[in-house]
Amino acid sequence: MEESDIRKKILTGAESLFMKYGVRSISMDDIARHLSVSKKTLYQHFADKEDLVTVTCQSHIEGISCEFDDINSNSQNAIDELAKISQCLKQNLEEMNPSLLFDLQKYHPRAWNVWLEHKNNFIRESVVRNLKQGIEEGYFRPEINVEIIAAMRLELVQLAFDDQVFPAAQFQLTQVQLQIFDHFVYGLVTDKGRKLYQKYKETQVVLSNP
Repeated sequence: MEESDIRKKILTGAESLFMKYGVRSISMDDIARHLSVSKKTLYQHFADKEDLVTVTCQSHIEGISCEFDDINSNSQNAIDELAKISQCLKQNLEEMNPSLLFDLQKYHPRAWNVWLEHKNNFIRESVVRNLKQGIEEGYFRPEINVEIIAAMRLELVQLAFDDQVFPAAQFQLTQVQLQIFDHFVYGLVTDKGRKLYQKYKETQVVLSNP
C-alpha cells in the first residue's frame, strides 16, 4: 500500500471514530487498533493527536463543502436548495456524536479554528447567497436583513451542539438541528415560499417512506 493510501486510510478511520464517539474519548491507541496498524505508523504520518484531529477536520470539511456546492449547482431555486440541505443535514447528523464540536473547542484549538473559519466564511457566504437568491425569486421576505439573518443562522447551527441547552440525554442532535432549521426557514418565507417548501418536505416524506 502506498504512503498516500495509508494516510487516507488513517484519516478515514479516525473520522469514523471521532464522528461516532467524539474526539476526547478516542486515543491514538484506539485508532491504531481500529485500523489494525501500529502506533508507529500513525506517527509516521501525523505528529500527534492534535495534528491528526486537525487534518481529519480539514478533510471532513472539504467533503462537506463539495457536497453543499453540488447541492447549490443542482438546485432549481433557493427553496429547493434549502430542502436538499435539510436532507443532507439529516444524513450527516445521524452519524455525528453531539460532543464533537465541544471536544474541538475545549481540547483541540487548531481544529476548532478550522471549523470557525469554515463557519464564518464558507457557510456564511452560502447562507447570504441563498437569502439574496430567495428574495429575488420572491420566496423570501424582501425586508429581511441578510447579514443579520446569516449571522443568526450560523450561531443556531452551533447552538444545537450545546449540551447545556440541549442535553444529549433529553434531546437527539438530528431532531434539534432539523427543528431549528425548519423554524429558520419558516421565518424567511413569503406565502409563495412557504407553499413550495411544504411541497418539497411532503415529497421527501413520501420518498423516505416507500
